Amino acid sequence: MAKRENDAFSVKDLMGSFIKENNLSKGMQKLKIEEIWAKLMGQGVVSYTEKVQLQNKTLVISLSSSVLREELSYGKDKIIKLMNEEMGEELISKIMLV
Repeated sequence: MAKRENDAFSVKDLMGSFIKENNLSKGMQKLKIEEIWAKLMGQGVVSYTEKVQLQNKTLVISLSSSVLREELSYGKDKIIKLMNEEMGEELISKIMLV
């Protein structure tokens, strides 16, 4: 058997370069935003969440509960900070609760 001589790459590095080359980073960010929202807010909030969307640095959250919408509006700055920390970059500058 012939010995192969090639560099070893991690799957993370390969996926990162694939995403960059195919201009898929925005789509991946949208998926990650939804996952992070569920992780940070917990099942109680997620059960009332209808839609999580990132539009031009604005996180748009559609909620089915007006009471929850009001409660979350008091902590918008904290939510922005936590979401940006989890994403690892400043993607969100504003939150709209609808």
